[in-house]
Amino acid sequence: MMFLTSPEGREAEVFTRLPDAFRQPDPTNAWALANRGGHAVDSFLEGPVWHPSGCLYVTDIPYGRIFRVDMEGEWQLVAQYDGEPNGMKLIDSDTLLIADYRHGLIRLSLTDGSLRPWLTRRNSESFRGLNDLTLDSRGNLYFTDQGQTGLHDPSGRVYRLAPDGRLDVLLANCPSPNGLVLSPDEKLLYVAMTRGNCIWRVPLQADGSVSKVGQFFTSHGPSGPDGLAINASGELLIANPGLGRVWLLNDLAEPTTILISPLGRSTTNLCFGGALHNQLFITESVSGTILRSSLPTPGAELPYLTTPAF
Repeated sequence: MMFLTSPEGREAEVFTRLPDAFRQPDPTNAWALANRGGHAVDSFLEGPVWHPSGCLYVTDIPYGRIFRVDMEGEWQLVAQYDGEPNGMKLIDSDTLLIADYRHGLIRLSLTDGSLRPWLTRRNSESFRGLNDLTLDSRGNLYFTDQGQTGLHDPSGRVYRLAPDGRLDVLLANCPSPNGLVLSPDEKLLYVAMTRGNCIWRVPLQADGSVSKVGQFFTSHGPSGPDGLAINASGELLIANPGLGRVWLLNDLAEPTTILISPLGRSTTNLCFGGALHNQLFITESVSGTILRSSLPTPGAELPYLTTPAF
């Protein structure tokens, strides 16, 4: 792979590890049987979210858990339920919206740990399996319906839920749609296509439609791009499991920085945080670890869902 720039490679640091008290692998866990080759797992961390109070929230997919992690690296179990939570976003300072593979969109109150359904299906049709979500400043919610799609079945979907409750299918031909993020001006939507091992660039038109969708970046290896983030300059960051890498791309889709996991190769998702919003937190899911790296450009600010649909 040839680039005009020479990327800087450096190792991320281990920020904190899921405590042993929360690691109790269940050999009968249905998610592990389907997704980890039948191997018993004690966790699979995903969906990091920075809270302005100065902490992180992360999901644990196979055991339906949401954790709070403070900046001393201490863990607290916030909620546990019969589900498979993946990506999350804050919709206000007290509420996390969760993309759950089994149950659709779920609201979690950070005050009392209560959960309630938000959007469980579309026109009485169940989702294939939600994965991740992002918000815009107009109150729209974008989310991916990945299921078990891939190159053999490129029928995953990307949805947009408007503040008035209208649900539009933006893309219906996706080989495993996963992480997604908007450009700072909200004119472009980037979507990770994990089984296609690439990132799609989706122009958003003034009337809400999409056109001239193209492939922005191509990766390689046993597992394609997963979680996405974007910095204040509009540069895309990609968590790439299977490689144990995070790519920071310039506007030519060339990696200018490559962050390398010091533990495992399952770098699944990422978010900006810290006092200056320039700390990148990365979930390394197989080892149950959160990694961290300081970057020169802070992350783009994410809006709250100021006009919720329901």
